[in-house]
Amino acid sequence: MRTVFTDTVTDALDRDPRLAVVTADISAAAFQQARARHPDRVINLGIREQAMIGVAGGLALTGMRPVVHSYTPFLIERPFEQIKLDLGHQDVGAVLVSIGGSYDDPGTGRTHQAPGDVALLDTLPGWTVHVPGHPDEVEPLLRDALAGDGRVYLRLSVRENAAAYPVDGTFSVLRRGGAGVVLAVGPTLDAVLAATSTLDVTVLYANTVRPFDHAGLRAAVDAAAANVVLVEPYLAGTSAHEVATALADVPHRLRTVGVRRDIEVRAYGTAPEHDAVHGLDAPGIAEVVRRAIS
Repeated sequence: MRTVFTDTVTDALDRDPRLAVVTADISAAAFQQARARHPDRVINLGIREQAMIGVAGGLALTGMRPVVHSYTPFLIERPFEQIKLDLGHQDVGAVLVSIGGSYDDPGTGRTHQAPGDVALLDTLPGWTVHVPGHPDEVEPLLRDALAGDGRVYLRLSVRENAAAYPVDGTFSVLRRGGAGVVLAVGPTLDAVLAATSTLDVTVLYANTVRPFDHAGLRAAVDAAAANVVLVEPYLAGTSAHEVATALADVPHRLRTVGVRRDIEVRAYGTAPEHDAVHGLDAPGIAEVVRRAIS
């Protein structure tokens, strides 16, 4: 996904004079050739993440379209005040592109993990949030974001599903069943498909979560039992309020699977081992789905 991102933005810089890339050392080398061609529009600030967002806000105020990239905690958590003020309060747009997800690279430790990123952005209005599950989904989502003017967050991962699906903002229906609905977000899909392979449930897939496809979820629930399992690759229950909005007048049961809120994982390990701790592996998801539809 990261390679698709850098290739797509490098190509777009040659075509669109509005675009500018702002980094804080992370991935700066990937834009070396683009910097040689566009030294005034490829800006590396060193390890200054708050300044990175501030510069992006200033560029946007002049009519530029800034693309800002770093590891998730350095892009969303550390400069959150600047996101709130320099982008949101000024009502200007930018494309924020993260890598690392919740714990893609656990060997780097807790400093490089940010499972609360989407929940944090939910405290601010006007953000579009994409969570692609396959590299082939990245380019169309990114090109659409580059061509626009709004505030867009593209959450990349080194984890990926076996196949790509449409990126039209609606939930894809991958399987139909009558006992409930399981919504898989981004790179959780393959684990969800494995977990539900023998269960009578509808499986939906989302690579765009803000705006949330309320109509798509409502249609799936109307065709099945109102038992919903929400599986997200970040903080458990991040989109629970969106499910509640979609089903405001429908009695339903909701179970959520994601990065647990009740523990602090202090071990390094591997990403699959973290999945097991949080119940984001196929056995953990299957257990929750079985309870939800029983």
